[in-house]
Amino acid sequence: MHSIDPFHGFGLGLRRTHYADFLEGEVPVDFVEVISENYMVEGGKPLRILEEVRAKHPVILHGVSMSVGSAHGLDHDYFARLRKLAERIEPLWVSDHLCWTRTSAHNSHDLLPLPLTREALDVVCDNIDHAQEALGRAMLFENPSSYLTFPEDEMSEWEFLSAMARRTGCYLLLDVNNVYVSAQNHGFSAQDYLDGLPMDRVRQIHLAGHTPATEDRPITIDTHDREVCDVVWALYASAIARTGPVATMIERDDGIPPLAELIAELDRARTLAAADGAIAA
Repeated sequence: MHSIDPFHGFGLGLRRTHYADFLEGEVPVDFVEVISENYMVEGGKPLRILEEVRAKHPVILHGVSMSVGSAHGLDHDYFARLRKLAERIEPLWVSDHLCWTRTSAHNSHDLLPLPLTREALDVVCDNIDHAQEALGRAMLFENPSSYLTFPEDEMSEWEFLSAMARRTGCYLLLDVNNVYVSAQNHGFSAQDYLDGLPMDRVRQIHLAGHTPATEDRPITIDTHDREVCDVVWALYASAIARTGPVATMIERDDGIPPLAELIAELDRARTLAAADGAIAA
């Protein structure tokens, strides 16, 4: 299986709100990331816009429907369309999530959690092997945010991810905000999570905001609708001290502000990376 070399840079998720900014001017980012499924079509305006943005910036394809945790296997039509998009865009890499989203008859459009068992690990690894073979490339997989655990769990999520990367040769997309959200919801140490990951397999980091728990709703929710909080910035600094230079991205899906505000947030990531020696100061 192909390897993925580290790419050092700072980017944003490309959202419709900012299409004009990227098409009409120069945006100070090193890459953009897009939701793969939004562009897995034969033509149309979104795909044309993506091709115009690709002429200016490297692109990462980030999926939400691969469903590598599905016991029913993978959707071959999905992979045919994804591979065609990847051949057209020539992305830095293709990524998705450690989750399941569908059964043989239904797609939930949600990133559903997996039991952290040896049986589930076997299913995931088999599906990832087939996914990487179908695309002809190594992939990245993201740690999800979660709101429940299973009584059958046999390992921690970081142990599951470590075994998955070792067995399949895939790489990791480390969502630092998701680590924090899950740690808050399940009562484990976010730092223990980072310490338990094979950081040499991390090629990208996501940063985002969340909705904190309240007295009436004792669950922290991964909403992607606000700025990255200070504790997540601190976890990011801890992570990049071990990963070295990797791609870092601000992810905002709701409450999307003017582009200048996201660039200012991205500049904070640059500053932290420089302070930690992940980039030259």
